[in-house]
Amino acid sequence: MTLHPRPSGRPVMIGRTPRQRAAIAAGVLTISALVGTFMTGTASADESMAVTTVHSEPLISGAPCTARARACVDLETQRAWLIDNGQIVRGPVRIGIGGPGKDTPVGHSLRVYLKDKDHVSQESTRPDGSPSPMPWSVFFNDGGIAFHGGDPRRASAGCVRLPIADAQAWYEFLQVGDQVQVVRGSEERAERAELARTTSP
Repeated sequence: MTLHPRPSGRPVMIGRTPRQRAAIAAGVLTISALVGTFMTGTASADESMAVTTVHSEPLISGAPCTARARACVDLETQRAWLIDNGQIVRGPVRIGIGGPGKDTPVGHSLRVYLKDKDHVSQESTRPDGSPSPMPWSVFFNDGGIAFHGGDPRRASAGCVRLPIADAQAWYEFLQVGDQVQVVRGSEERAERAELARTTSP
């Protein structure tokens, strides 16, 4: 089978009948689906283990996250904190989170994987059609989910939007590899209460 690039840059198979091409395409889709299912299952198992671990640890004073976190987000109150060795060093700060259908995902062991001071969105645009700026971006979850500067009164496309001065503080404080916890505060407290009830003598 020879692959030739289309003008779009996508390869096309030649030298095969339509039936052969359809069979190959079906095989590729099946393999992709299996890989996707495996990866999703692995990610779900990792998060499940992280939840179990985190729920066995106490919350720090003043925020619904544990001392492992360097940044904490409460989706219910739309507040965020920076944490150093279990102590709050900034916050609570008012934030904007994802709107309906673009919810900011919950995660107990998310990690900072990229920082970009002058990031520009490839998905969101301004009213004039130009790309939306995302200053002081700190990416911590798949799908381009990041802390970044902006108006916290507006819903985001899943990111955590901070006032500019706070976004800069988040950018300067957080380093690649730092843990981020994004939770719903009442659920975190309820889980701990249930754990204490079921494990008490």
